Amino acid sequence: MSRYDLFEQPVTLADADAVTEWNAMSRAFMAHGASTPGHLGKLLDIAPEYGAAYAIKGLFYALLGRRELLSDAAIALSKAETLISDANARERGFIGALQHVLAGNITNAVLALEAILEVAPTDTLAMKLSHALRFVLGDGAGMRQSIEAVLPRYRDDHAGRGYLLGCHAFALEETGDYARAALAGRAALTLAPDDAWGLHAVAHVHDMTADAKGGLEWLDGREAAWAHCNNFRFHVWWHKALMMLELGRMDAVLELYDTHVRSEKTDDYRDISNATSLLSRLELEGVDVSDRWEELADLAENRTEDGCLIFADLHYLLALSHENRDDGIARMMSRLATDASRSGNEVEKRMAVPGLNAARGLEAFGDGDYGLAFAALTKARPHMQGAGGSHAQRDVFERITIDAGLRAGRLHEVEALLSDRTARRGGYEDRYSATRRQMIARAVDPACRFGATA
Repeated sequence: MSRYDLFEQPVTLADADAVTEWNAMSRAFMAHGASTPGHLGKLLDIAPEYGAAYAIKGLFYALLGRRELLSDAAIALSKAETLISDANARERGFIGALQHVLAGNITNAVLALEAILEVAPTDTLAMKLSHALRFVLGDGAGMRQSIEAVLPRYRDDHAGRGYLLGCHAFALEETGDYARAALAGRAALTLAPDDAWGLHAVAHVHDMTADAKGGLEWLDGREAAWAHCNNFRFHVWWHKALMMLELGRMDAVLELYDTHVRSEKTDDYRDISNATSLLSRLELEGVDVSDRWEELADLAENRTEDGCLIFADLHYLLALSHENRDDGIARMMSRLATDASRSGNEVEKRMAVPGLNAARGLEAFGDGDYGLAFAALTKARPHMQGAGGSHAQRDVFERITIDAGLRAGRLHEVEALLSDRTARRGGYEDRYSATRRQMIARAVDPACRFGATA
């Protein structure tokens, strides 16, 4: 017996309670809800022979970016494949997407999901999964194109429209359309008050337009929109910390780090990336962060063999290089080189480009060899979007590149990088860029050191 879910898509579930749990899981996933795995578990208890549930389980495992969970994802795929004869076309599409992810070909997984959308453009679950995988690829243009292809097909009262608008807001921001992104994110929350992704898309707009004050005003009082989240809630707090950093409120940044950003000492790569990138930004501004790096390096030493995402590896390396964990660095660099030499699938190709040069640059920066760091990081820079994540997340590597150049005395080249960085941010100059320009001015014109003007 076939039924329909809350997004009006067919599910081969005979039990109404199973459909209820499928719907609850789907809605929780849209909102980055901590309850997502609980609903999936209940669904499998009720309908243990539902192949699509195993496919979704495997995709969830894969999105966590942990080597040890890939075997669990493979077990889920194996189970789903044994049930594929009972699956409908949509459900077979989910299974196919997982097959491609586990083969290391994420673009093909996206294509499998978007084949579902070609037939059923209002399948919000397929849309969100595609969006999540494109995020891993750093494919902002693809996110936008995919969403705008289906957006006209959504009725105003469709259960997934708010979440779709949240994804559209993020895609608009990542492609530089800041005004429309802010409007779409606000509209998303109106329709789906728990859409933390849409709320966070507006936070990104404030980051990219150097409007920290407006960003704090946006987030303040809206904590309910992310309180229900899984570890994504730490990332929203990270955005608030970035806004305080922009305003020079360093003590407040450290307090947020301790009470929210790093309140739980997990080794989830997303939490590690929040922490390492925030501490890096603080130290580049001359802030003493005490011993906060130590626990991050301890965790990173256990993740050197992951190799699931270059984005994760580079953040692990930030911690390892800061704490001079030579053995961990050596293991990471060796494994990166091995993966890059294969370059057989999409994940391995990104280990090679931009991975190897970026990693060499971070290692050199940690060693104080700023000339080598600048050379390696500038080679990686044109390709860094391929590391995945967002502009705001990758900006830590921009800052390290620029500061390496400053410390190496490559002032004219750094000026060009600063101009390019500002241009990429829509012409908005932030505090970081302004202070680096001042450093260059003082270095090239001694009169500036004494506040003289022309």
